[in-house]
Amino acid sequence: YQPCVDIGQGRVTGMEALLRWRRDGRLVPPGEFIPVAEDTGLIVPIGEWVLQTAAERLAAWRRAGLPVERIAVNVPTIHFERESLLSTLRAAMHVHRLAPRSLELELTETCMVRDFERTLPQIEALISAGATLAIDDFGTGYSSLAYLSTLPIDSLKIDRSFVMGMEQQAQNVEIVRAVVNLGRSLGKKIIAEGIETVEQLATLKELGVDVGQGYLLSRPLRPDQVAALFATMVTEAG
Repeated sequence: YQPCVDIGQGRVTGMEALLRWRRDGRLVPPGEFIPVAEDTGLIVPIGEWVLQTAAERLAAWRRAGLPVERIAVNVPTIHFERESLLSTLRAAMHVHRLAPRSLELELTETCMVRDFERTLPQIEALISAGATLAIDDFGTGYSSLAYLSTLPIDSLKIDRSFVMGMEQQAQNVEIVRAVVNLGRSLGKKIIAEGIETVEQLATLKELGVDVGQGYLLSRPLRPDQVAALFATMVTEAG
């Protein structure tokens, strides 16, 4: 799980579920097995398992008194197009008694806008079932600003390629600034991923980014390591 940190307050507000596969003692990179899972259709049952597991984990953390507001889950396009996504979400929210907005589904720009007439009812159904929605890797697809103003999404997630290039390429800073300004005008939360240096964090904070993720803030954690993270935060605050 990758912690999501409120940049202004320095507190962990949520987690993003990450899918990892260890085979024969080797950690297989997602870039290797995710495309295979998509090509074979296995990404759908895998996605359902991830969503169910994330809901179960969030409920367990809350029972333990950890202030995790929500968990974000990436949803591949092929899974978004299946009716099982909505039924899985509803079941997960009901079984684990999660309040609305506890789960955030991250969808790509392309997935959201390529068939708008069919997409909008699906998105509205997911929100009615209790999820919030974020556009993942924002800026790398082909967003239509008209659609962006219409879609009932909660967050824009700035792609890591823009964040990691800010120190070398001034235009990346301007791209991030433009995304922040656009998001602010539309009432969206802005999330930046791939933060690895103090300079990047300072720039993003100055630009007005709300939430950050990256190795500078925290490396991905196993579920049993999350409690220690919050304990450390309490100690530092004291």
